[in-house]
Amino acid sequence: MVKMGMLIGERYEILEKIGTGGMSDVYKAIDHKLNRPVAVKVLKQEFAENSNFVSKFRVEAQAAAGLMHQNIVNVYDVGEERGIHYIVMELVDGITLKKYIEKKQRLTVKEAVSIAIQVAMGLEAAHNNHIIHRDIKPQNIIVSKEGKVKVTDFGIAKAATSNTITSNVMGSVHYTSPEQARGGYSDVKSDIYSLGITLFEMLTGRVPFNGDTTVAIAIKHIQEALPTPRDFAPDTPISVEKIVLKCCQKSPDRRYQNAAELITDLKRSLITPDEDFVVMQNPDEDGATREPNESERRSLKEAARKTGSIGDTMRLNAEATRERERRLREENSRRHRQESEERDPRNRSKTARKKPAPKKKSRNKTRRPSDGSSFEKLVVILAIVTALFVGAVVIWVVGNRLGFFGESTGKPESEEAASGEASTEQEKTEQNADETGGILIPDVLGYSYVEASVMLKDKGFSVQRAEDTTSTAAKNTVIAMDPKENSRAENGTTITLTVSTGSVVTDADGNAALVASTQLEKYAVPRLVGLTLEEAEILIAENHLVRGTVNEVTYADEAMAGLICRQSLEPGTAVDEGSVIDLELSVGTGEETTTSWRYVADIESPALEDPDYTSGTPVHVQLIASDGTTIREATEEAFPIKINSTGISQPTGWLTLTYTVTTPSSTEIDPDTGEEKVIPSQTEEREQRRAITFTPEN
Repeated sequence: MVKMGMLIGERYEILEKIGTGGMSDVYKAIDHKLNRPVAVKVLKQEFAENSNFVSKFRVEAQAAAGLMHQNIVNVYDVGEERGIHYIVMELVDGITLKKYIEKKQRLTVKEAVSIAIQVAMGLEAAHNNHIIHRDIKPQNIIVSKEGKVKVTDFGIAKAATSNTITSNVMGSVHYTSPEQARGGYSDVKSDIYSLGITLFEMLTGRVPFNGDTTVAIAIKHIQEALPTPRDFAPDTPISVEKIVLKCCQKSPDRRYQNAAELITDLKRSLITPDEDFVVMQNPDEDGATREPNESERRSLKEAARKTGSIGDTMRLNAEATRERERRLREENSRRHRQESEERDPRNRSKTARKKPAPKKKSRNKTRRPSDGSSFEKLVVILAIVTALFVGAVVIWVVGNRLGFFGESTGKPESEEAASGEASTEQEKTEQNADETGGILIPDVLGYSYVEASVMLKDKGFSVQRAEDTTSTAAKNTVIAMDPKENSRAENGTTITLTVSTGSVVTDADGNAALVASTQLEKYAVPRLVGLTLEEAEILIAENHLVRGTVNEVTYADEAMAGLICRQSLEPGTAVDEGSVIDLELSVGTGEETTTSWRYVADIESPALEDPDYTSGTPVHVQLIASDGTTIREATEEAFPIKINSTGISQPTGWLTLTYTVTTPSSTEIDPDTGEEKVIPSQTEEREQRRAITFTPEN
């Protein structure tokens, strides 16, 4: 336990506590070796006892120690002493951006954009060093008294990804990207999403999504459209509003692809805030007719001037196509001589037919039997016709995209790529799809629509919904697919999922009966086996169910370690809204001999995480194992509390602190009306929930 005046690492003297968070406490200290003030961040005990967490934390913190940038709180040292895991960092004289926003209620557009630029510059430096923050939020951004903005807490974020989003230790679900909320892969674009949410809060004084639980908020990030900043701050310029919306696109591919792109637009918005220059990527509009810009007009006129006409362009393009085909045949011939003959038989036949060009013969009026020479002539004629056709298609596509041939054909991008506009990478993808017959469509029959959509989109498909009002399957259950399951289709193909509306049920005699829509309260149980706990919790909430107990068990399949291995309700079963579903989480194959654990700790008061807590207020303290067994339960008033529990049957659990807080009356400005309103004094019950990893008993 850290005490005032103690010396850590034989050089850092702890002076005072200056902050606390879900996972760590921050102390002001003096570095006696370099005689400078520093900040020492110490992991809380429940995390310090988790070797897996500590390992990840140390690796990321050490990587962050290599970052030196004016917009990053620099890390000086990482270490461990007497069970205390700490990082030493630059001490910034200032406050968090969160407190700064609360103090000013909302920031001016210029100030918000300026802060966002500095944060983005810090992220750019980190991303260039292959470090992703993963927990960008106002609480992790420091505004110094000089106005300098610095990003902090690199390192803790990645280590924390192993904790469920329902735990208060994260405290960042308001800013998490959709892919992080799903428990998926996160990259630089995840940080950009979180920065977009932070900019939204600076402009409006509030976060875009709220909910009763962290899971509910996470689901909104996944499903609901982001409200625009102008809904709450009408004075937001169009450029700044579109920057926020582009940062916070659900699909990472539609966001800014790196911090440099974002910085460019942010700086431009400071100069011309009312200019509509932000380019929003919308695949639905890619094939639409549009007016060419001035640069495109000049290019097209120049091309027309040089070639004389569209017909000349087609002729030149056909000649160029024939030349490319000739070179391609020569290249194929050389390659076939060097490689095995496992290539396309058509290429081999062309190679075999390639002979020295025959001398030109005069035409004979008498028709002769077909020979090799006439066959080659036929091939040449067909090649010319094909080249002309391809050239015409290319010109048509280019002109159509630029709006010169009337309305767009509406072809999707994949078809235009096949017509000659695809990038090299796209061509390779299509070639691979042709060789394998396309991408295998997974079988999602019986899944919920949300669950099935995620699975198909992860494979590269688009999804559209159709409904069947005659099915007796549970509401929102997928009952049919088009194309069919286990068939193959190209990347980007739209899969139509037919789902049951749940309007037809069976009575006690097995007869089908139509029920009114107001009575439809049946929901399909999602398939949870094979998911992480946080992924399962999101699906449970999406399907209007309630997560029950989570028992950690051993399971024969080693690959299932850390995943849900059993669920109490069968997938696809129709159940009432609010039905409870219990889960079993695999902790491995059971080869370890540890069967009991212990927990020895000093529990601090809720004031560490909640400044509104008043010392002496009764606190209901519960220590609960992951299987729901209550280890200790009591009401306490004096802290710290010493706990020494042994013989615990599970390796993990929860510590909950429940107490009441009375907030004084206050006044605030209504962001919608601008009027001042009085917030009366309120008494509310609050709960802190801390994840605990117990220590194996010897």
